[in-house]
Amino acid sequence: HMDKKENFSLPENACRELKEGEKYTPVMSPDRNYREVTPWSVGWGVVMAILFSAAAAYLGLKVGQVFEAAIPIAIIAIFSFTESKVLGNWTGFSTELYTSLFSGGVRYSLVDALKNTFIIALTAATVSTILGTIAAIGIHDLRYGKRRAINFVNNIPILNPDIITGISLFLLFVSLGITQGYTTVILAHIAFCTPYVVLSIMPRLTQMNPNIYEAALDLGATPMQAMRRVIIPEIRPGMISGFILAFTLSIDDFAVTIFTNGTDGLQTLSTYIYADARKGGLTPELRALSTIILVVVVVLLIVVNYRANRQAKLAEEQQRQLKPKK
Repeated sequence: HMDKKENFSLPENACRELKEGEKYTPVMSPDRNYREVTPWSVGWGVVMAILFSAAAAYLGLKVGQVFEAAIPIAIIAIFSFTESKVLGNWTGFSTELYTSLFSGGVRYSLVDALKNTFIIALTAATVSTILGTIAAIGIHDLRYGKRRAINFVNNIPILNPDIITGISLFLLFVSLGITQGYTTVILAHIAFCTPYVVLSIMPRLTQMNPNIYEAALDLGATPMQAMRRVIIPEIRPGMISGFILAFTLSIDDFAVTIFTNGTDGLQTLSTYIYADARKGGLTPELRALSTIILVVVVVLLIVVNYRANRQAKLAEEQQRQLKPKK
């Protein structure tokens, strides 16, 4: 490009021999626009690089979390349709594990553990929903200072590690002389599930118009009738969410259950899997059971989301009908 003088030019004295002891200083062309490098520009560039790197890392982490959760579940579901006792060894399509789950020798121990798990979860979730609803209504009616104090106390079991909760309840039952078994496990599950129900219902109470309860009382309703016909319908979505959350937490719990189930042989699904793993390997039928639970959960999610979307559309149509026509 040296022949194109209109696009390239050297300033005077750009190329000359340096004298003895003279230091080289770069010569900038007057035809080019040089931007001054300042500490502010360098700092701004570093900040932007950090922000872009953090954004890329966050997106990569989210994608990684999705694959990290989905891939093991998919592997378990796929290998539940083979007879191999070793996960990863495909010996051909078969439903033997599903047949053995309900008719084989593993039936009594595993199915009993599953039955115990659902009985405890249903009982704990039901009682927690009732107690959490009453507690949330009472907390909502308190003054601001007392409400903050009670909410702080309610958050302690949520922030407390499960193992600390399990040890504390274990020591409590031992000091009171309560025989550990079904009763202690259900009481323990109610204790750590109720705060989650309170948190699920409190936002619905905050969003509710307080005047409708007063209006019901002015129209002659008793406090119990006003609560049953006014407050409960308003907070019902929060109660359902709290029940589902408590049910899920109860099924998933291990640390609290292992400290409160006693020595009478009471097994839930989590403690059964733990005991089975300590023997040197997991029962192959657990793959079939995990797949069944996964399918049930997915179906329930689809049904719940479908009903929620349908109710939202019905609410929008009702609002459109109530709007006055111009």
